[in-house]
Amino acid sequence: MSDANVLDRLTAICSALPESGVDDGHPPHRGFTVGKKHFAWYAENEHDSGRVALTIRAEANENEALVASDPERFGLPKYVARHGWVNYFLDLPDHPIDWDEVNEFVRDSFRIQAPRRLAQKLDG
Repeated sequence: MSDANVLDRLTAICSALPESGVDDGHPPHRGFTVGKKHFAWYAENEHDSGRVALTIRAEANENEALVASDPERFGLPKYVARHGWVNYFLDLPDHPIDWDEVNEFVRDSFRIQAPRRLAQKLDG
């Protein structure tokens, strides 16, 4: 799947969430927002790593647990890992993207970042 198709599919997932927005102010990255907060980032060449990543928020210490469970799929992003962010790498040639898993991570990140009234819409 090309990077453009991955970005299109990711954008569709993120845009389906209540009151979400798209932030294209940091090319070639795309941010996904709720209110004034980002809940996900699509990053090409993430911090000059050459990698394509989805960066999302996780619960406290869950980001490190994810990396420990599968260091090929997950990584700690520079600068924001200490705030619970984690990279989900989308460019693994031998591991196709699990879109159900991506959807789950995006929704979890949205719940963390969104105002309570919007987060509750996902559950009800």
